[in-house]
Order: sequence, then structure tokens, then C-alpha cells
Amino acid sequence: MSTFALDNPNTGRSEKEFDRINDSDRDDILDRSTAAYASWRTSSIEERVAVLNATADLYEERADELADYIGREMGKLTRWAKAEIQIVADIYRWYAEHAHELLADEYLPASGAQQTVVKKEPLGPLLGVMPWNFPYYQVARFAAPNLLLGNTIVLKHASICPLSSQACQDLLEEAGLPKDAFINIYASGSQMDAFVADKRIKGVSLTGSEAAGAAVAQTAGKHYKKSVLELGGNDPFIVLDDENLEWVLEQFLKIRMYNTGQACNAPKRLIVMDDFYDRTVEFLEQKISALSVGSYDDENADIGPLSSIGARDEIVERLEQAAKEGTATIRVGGTAIDREGAYMEPTLLTDVDPCAEVGCNEIFGPVAIVYKVKDVEEAIALANNSDYGLSSSVWGTDLKQAYAVAQQLEDGMTFVNEASVTAANLPFGGINRSGYGRELARWGVGEFVNEHLYRVSDQSDAGLSPAL
Repeated sequence: MSTFALDNPNTGRSEKEFDRINDSDRDDILDRSTAAYASWRTSSIEERVAVLNATADLYEERADELADYIGREMGKLTRWAKAEIQIVADIYRWYAEHAHELLADEYLPASGAQQTVVKKEPLGPLLGVMPWNFPYYQVARFAAPNLLLGNTIVLKHASICPLSSQACQDLLEEAGLPKDAFINIYASGSQMDAFVADKRIKGVSLTGSEAAGAAVAQTAGKHYKKSVLELGGNDPFIVLDDENLEWVLEQFLKIRMYNTGQACNAPKRLIVMDDFYDRTVEFLEQKISALSVGSYDDENADIGPLSSIGARDEIVERLEQAAKEGTATIRVGGTAIDREGAYMEPTLLTDVDPCAEVGCNEIFGPVAIVYKVKDVEEAIALANNSDYGLSSSVWGTDLKQAYAVAQQLEDGMTFVNEASVTAANLPFGGINRSGYGRELARWGVGEFVNEHLYRVSDQSDAGLSPAL
């Protein structure tokens, strides 16, 4: 049995060790999840609602402890961690409050039968492969709607999240979820292909890298099962005018640097008109230079460490290579900070070649990129010049113009005068290399569901038309 350690990115030191599962454990895990499904699927909506509401309460009650876990695991500042935990509570509570509406039968015109109805029924055990950047939120937006449906879940979380991933199971069980209806496993990515292929798993949701998503989609497709993928993003943030420029740039900086820049739907490419480009760069140089870097429990820190020293070093190497090649200019930051832990300087890039590596691939860290365009048409073309398609935003005082621009952007989510908004009642997802499928709101119960048609006819009039 192999082991792994919690490597604290705040200190650079390893803490508690954990055991990964053996391949031989897979049958027992999936047998348990399948047995739990046989029971959980027959539970009443009221029973499921009670579990979801109690789970929401527990997240709120344990916020301090849960925030400390993810601060130690991936460096999330405490105030950000508590905000994430509140969103998680809101998600569980939203699905509880809207349960009957979301699961309501849909009665169709009888069309020659006595009754024609579509019922929402669960599929069975599902596999969730989740990332480290929002350790509770990513799980909640997958787990809450599917547990409401009556599916059961096997969770393979990121290896750097052993404390928070187990907490996801423990809190649900404390809230009354039957044992084995949610099973957290410590496993490697290489072990997931066999889980996805196993006939007991009826669907898989992955949030992570494009490479991991492609592997999951290939195996899921080969075995005729549904997959939902939420992958990377290179989201544009278009500023149309400079009437409220400093306020808009403050919003960009706050959203871009949130979670130390480690959010798939954060704005990655700031696109501004050339007549206020110089003012934009000057403002951001001052603001980014002044950002304070500290550990997760430092109340004065503006950003924390990266998730790991390896993640930090990879970004720094990419920036150094881009500067060496002349495909980007580092205006602020760009280097590792000389202290223990996974810290780097907040960074501003200009003169970025949109076709270069740092221009077309997501930088998952505290790095802002500014592009200059001559007009709105060029801004739209640059924004759409990406293999990703997660989210985008347009900022302007003329709302009619801003909305018209927004409707020309090729993404799964587009915002006007806001960005990266997430809530239980809003669908989340992208297109192209950003993945497919939707989570949250009513779409969250629409992915891993059997929309089962029932027709009831008298024997005298059965068979409206022969089967084709």
C-alpha cells in the first residue's frame, strides 16, 4: 500500500501521512456503493431534504475547523475559505428548499393513453473526480443534486486534500446520510480508469485538467456512460470605456487574484482599448506591486501561497521562458519569493503574444495579462481567439452596447459588469476545451438522471403507433 503526505504549502513541510487504496479494494468500494444505492434510491424526498439541510447547518457550524483544513492543504486564506464554506451551505440548502420542484413529475398530453408522465429517477453510483482549488465547493455542486436524486457517490479528491475530502463524507454521514452512500477514497489518478470502466459506475464528473478530462471522456464513452467535464479557462475581461476605469480595474484585480489566481473561471485576459491602455498598465503596476503575500492565517495577506511548490515553480519557469523568448514582458513580479513555502510574487504581463504558450494556455496563479486593442471588433476577435470557452465578461457604461458585445462571445457563461459569479441557482459550465455539461441550479439534476417515460393505457386502446 502506497502512502502520501499532506504537504503544507504555507511552510513547505510535510505533515500527516495517508494510505492510498490498493487496486484490490475497488470491488469492495463499488459493492458498498451499489448496496447503499439500493436503499438510498427508495428514500423519500423528505428524508433526502433533511440530510441536505442538516449538512448545510454542519458546514456553517464547523466553518473554523473546515477553513483550517484547506488553509493547510492548499493555502487558501481563511477569509476566502469561510466564504467558500458559506457557498457550500447555500448549495445544500438550495437543493433542499427546491427539492419537490426539481424532482416533480412532468405530465404530458395523454396522446391516446390514460396517462403519460416523465419521472426523474437516479442512475446509480457515480464517480466524482475533484480538484484542490475549491475543495468543498467543487464537491458540493456535484454531490448535492445527485444525492437529492437518489444517486450514490464515490469521491476521488485531489491527493493534496485528504482532510477536506474526508470531511465531506463525515459531515454528510453526521447529517444522516446512510453509510456508503458517499464514499471518500484516497486514490491516484492512474487508478481512476478502472473505476470509470466498471459497470457499477453509471456516470462520472471530473473537474480538472484537459488531459485528465480527455482520459475520463474516452473511457466513459467506450463504456456507454455519461460524463460531465469542467476543465480550464482563459477567460477574457473586456473593458469598453474608461468612464469608471479605476473601479473596473479594481474589480478585475480582486477577481483575478482571488484564491491566489487559482480559479478556472477567473478572468485571465484583460482586454482594453488603446486610448486608455497606458493608464491601465500604470494603475495595475502600482496595485499589483503593493499586494501583500502571506500564509493562510495571515489576516493582512492579500494573496496566499500557491497550492504546492511544484505548481509555483512551473508558473515561474513558464514566465521566465516567455520573457526569454520575447513573447511577454514581465512588468511586475514573476519570481519565486525567497522563503519557505510555495510563494511567488504577484505578476503583471504585457506585450503577450496571444499565440504563445502563456497567451493561449491558462496560467493558474497570481498573474494578470493585459492586451491592447484598437476597437470593439478587435476585442471580440481576441476574446474568441481561444480553445477554451468557460466564461467571459464585458464592462461598460452603455449597457445596450455591453450586452450586444457579450452575445458575440463564445463561452458557457458571460457576464456584464460582473465576472466569475457563482451561486446555487446559476448554471455553471463551459464549451470547447473548457469541457461540457452543466452543474448547479436545475441543470445540476439534469445530467445524471433517468428521465423515465411511463405510459398507462387500457388494453382496448394500447399501442398508439407501432414501434419503428
